[in-house]
Amino acid sequence: MKIAEAVWKERLLECLNVLAHRRQVAPPDGGWPIVSEVPPKMELGDLAFPLFALAKTFRAAPNLLAKELETLLQERFASLARFIRAEGPYVNLALRRAEVYPQILQKVESEGDAYGSTSALEGQRIMVEFSCPNTNKPLHLGHLRNNALGESISRILAYNKAVVLKVNLINDRGVHICKSMLAYQKEGGGQTPRSVGKKSDHYVGDWYVRYAQLAQQDPGIEQEAQELLRRWEAGDTQVRELWSLMNDWAISGIEETYRRTGIVFDKVYKESETYLDGKQYVLEGLNRGIFHRREDGAIVARLPWKENPQAPQNAEKVLLRADGTSIYLTQDIGTALRRYRDWPFDRLVYVVANEQDYHFKVLFEVLRQLGNTWANQLYHLSYGMVNLPEGRMKSREGTVVDADDLLDELAQEALSEIRAKDREGELDDPDQTAEKIALGALNYFLLQVSPTKDMVFNPEESLNFNGNTGPYLQYTGARLSSLRRKAGEASETNPRWDLLDTDQEWALLRELERFPGVVEAAALHYDPSEVANYLYNLARAYSRFYHDCAILGQEPGLTAARLRLSGAVLQTLRNGMNLLNIPFLEAM
Repeated sequence: MKIAEAVWKERLLECLNVLAHRRQVAPPDGGWPIVSEVPPKMELGDLAFPLFALAKTFRAAPNLLAKELETLLQERFASLARFIRAEGPYVNLALRRAEVYPQILQKVESEGDAYGSTSALEGQRIMVEFSCPNTNKPLHLGHLRNNALGESISRILAYNKAVVLKVNLINDRGVHICKSMLAYQKEGGGQTPRSVGKKSDHYVGDWYVRYAQLAQQDPGIEQEAQELLRRWEAGDTQVRELWSLMNDWAISGIEETYRRTGIVFDKVYKESETYLDGKQYVLEGLNRGIFHRREDGAIVARLPWKENPQAPQNAEKVLLRADGTSIYLTQDIGTALRRYRDWPFDRLVYVVANEQDYHFKVLFEVLRQLGNTWANQLYHLSYGMVNLPEGRMKSREGTVVDADDLLDELAQEALSEIRAKDREGELDDPDQTAEKIALGALNYFLLQVSPTKDMVFNPEESLNFNGNTGPYLQYTGARLSSLRRKAGEASETNPRWDLLDTDQEWALLRELERFPGVVEAAALHYDPSEVANYLYNLARAYSRFYHDCAILGQEPGLTAARLRLSGAVLQTLRNGMNLLNIPFLEAM
């Protein structure tokens, strides 16, 4: 209750000054340390002021100070609150609800799609890198968590007034790409995705799996893949043509999946375009004495930490191999420098799994060693692994869950569910509705868990229409939309706020008022799960209200007030779902 909180802090300040004058106590430097909390139970009121810090200044027990302040507040402001009373070392008060309802609901209505946005990051230029697929396989379940996090955190940052640039890095070079190419060279026979009737990125992925099978039969094939990489870096025309062909297949298929899942980037970088930048910067660092060449010819950076506590020397990291070829870190150095040159940022957020924690620790250190002060503004949004109930996925063995296959499965299950519920055939486009439910189920399930935690994705649980799921939020939104359609002229009546006298209504309003604070916290913590959990609590609060408080057919002023409250829930739910890339459904 931010508005009421500020007002009552001023009133408490007035009483503190009166009490200080009586006791001849001077306020501490910086003024009275007034803080407020929300009581854990509604019967304890709406605001609580802890008096521990204040009691020290007054040299009084907190509970006795609370009693004195209760008396002063009662004398001056009793008519402005439902109650004011001391609760141990706290002064608690309950607001006059009829005055608060219009304040908060009018704010939601006037701000509309912007309700919940804040200015916490206004003017900050934040680049967010996410997805970063390899062109040797289609997107899989791990990519889906990455995409969900990257897209959602980008929207949340922008909702807090940051200027956000979403970027992707296509990992389109390296020995892993050469492995798919080599298998296709050996056995592809000129076939194409179209000729075999397969989605193009899946077709390329099949050759990566095939390479792993060939490697089990012939360990020497690894040397062939390395030779193919050397020829690629030397600009071999034949190798480059095959590379371009298979990359085009992979990227076009991946872009189809992006369109299906609502993922859009402002700028796309390719490793093949940036890795030479990295080599150049490494060589410059060598010439400047920042890096050094080992006896075997490799160029390395010395790091300011030990490999382990017993190591005699600081750790080292290879930046260029002895044969002059680059590693993954090399291109990341070049890409980071190019990005800052393209779009000077205040912060660059890398959305990458926690398997790469050490990689980013080294990358940030090497960029600092090169003299880039902005390296201190780089942030690794490290997230846990996502697996299935059956266990961990392994792309080389072909045991990963392809993103498209998973979405198809979810959409099919959702279609069966909605057809069972929609026996009258009222939905205009069941297939499109099922697709949106599938995306909502997927994104919510992936985002409801704090990014730092490993998780198990359970397709059946994600589609539960009654649990802590995306479809439950979508169903609540559809129910609210239906109510708005049925309300008709009843919504135009003047509301009677004094008739909203149940705890269910008040609990719902308190949840609505919390939304901007949740959005700001999610941005500052880089954690969409805070929005996801908030939306679930909001939907549950509305469900309790809807069950216990009849809306239509009541005294006109009461119906109008409850419709306004429902409308604010609808708006807030829609805004929050958009931050999570969960499609809002008017009907389902």
